[in-house]
Amino acid sequence: MTEYDEHARARWVDEPPKPSGPADRSAFARDRARVVHSAALRRLAAKTQVVGPQSDDFVRNRLTHTLEVAQIARDLGRSMGCDPDIVETAALAHDLGHPPFGHNGERALDRLSEACGGFEGNAQTLRILTRLEAKSVDAAGRSVGLNLARATLDAATKYPWTREAAAAPHGSYADGTPRVGLKFGVYDDDAPVFAWLRDGVPGEAGGTGEGRRCIEAQVMDLADDVAYSVHDLEDGVVAGRIDPRRLDSAEERAAVFATVRDWYVPDAADEELGPALQDLRVRSSWPTGPYDGSRAAEAGLKNLTSDLIGTFCTSVRDATREAHGDRPLGRYDGDLVVPRRTELSVAVLKGVAAHYVMRADDRVAVLERQREVVTELVAQLRLRGPAVLQPAFRADFEAAGSDAGRLRVIVDQVASLTDASALSWHNRLA
Repeated sequence: MTEYDEHARARWVDEPPKPSGPADRSAFARDRARVVHSAALRRLAAKTQVVGPQSDDFVRNRLTHTLEVAQIARDLGRSMGCDPDIVETAALAHDLGHPPFGHNGERALDRLSEACGGFEGNAQTLRILTRLEAKSVDAAGRSVGLNLARATLDAATKYPWTREAAAAPHGSYADGTPRVGLKFGVYDDDAPVFAWLRDGVPGEAGGTGEGRRCIEAQVMDLADDVAYSVHDLEDGVVAGRIDPRRLDSAEERAAVFATVRDWYVPDAADEELGPALQDLRVRSSWPTGPYDGSRAAEAGLKNLTSDLIGTFCTSVRDATREAHGDRPLGRYDGDLVVPRRTELSVAVLKGVAAHYVMRADDRVAVLERQREVVTELVAQLRLRGPAVLQPAFRADFEAAGSDAGRLRVIVDQVASLTDASALSWHNRLA
């Protein structure tokens, strides 16, 4: 396993030695425990993945998805030589910043928060880890969130750049309108801790390494994509929204491929996507009959997800080892290598769920109503002021020194809500 130095183990605010607990417990094991016990992680149980969390007892919510990502990331990270606790903690944290209604709520909040720098779920994750989640404070009594180690925070940073440095979006939303949301990892008022966690990153002038991700972050991101692709397919089949046999049709395949380009891989031609899909469909575990809810059918889907996860991770592990040899990789010792065929197979699976679930006509109407709820809730909170905010956010609001700062607090409050609590707040304040 990679050796992580004192710089990697450093915390934003120094902490005295712990008086209790195992003496050999590493800084990164403590980080994992802090995220596991956080309120932000618990709230994911009531936040949308693809199919809403109240729609079925079997389908995934953000918490079950997160646990699956963490398992994949830990195993893959260990095989690379990363500290498994760092990789697992990054995976456990990766969706903490998602607001109610998932990416759809993110879209609404980004539009509403333009005056204070926009909204992005990954930037919100950093804000939760370093400010909003109650655990540690600095000498002035200001919250510093969970006060995780530098290497852990860096691993949890999926997009290590500001909004100004973000690439232009491509494609369209489920309703066909052009995407406008930018992918970035830090808000302007969280820049100091971001600069601290990125200190010493090699590869760019000044040692900031803007845009470069440590290998632990790369493993987390791949594990998210793999889990997302296979499990959303599984959930879509169970919910009756996806029938893999439809892909026998050339017309259906073309429609799915168009969604893949629109949402995930804009430069992928049908000539590449066809073989990538065929790699999936020739597997003995690929469904060939209707899903009937029987134990045999459920077992078949579980075999498919296990088969695909193993195949994708093995492909990446072998390609990375071919590029870097058998030496352990950690931090900035090397980069994960994802073969193009594997990338496209994952994208095709994600495209199937996007096409048949997120772009379904009835789903588009639900998404529109969710954005209305978020919009109206923000408007009511701005109108009514701090009295209706939860105590921690009320204190933040009263301490804010500008309209932009107060808007950011309102956005923080709304983003902290679950799907159900957002609806409850909306009904109460309307």
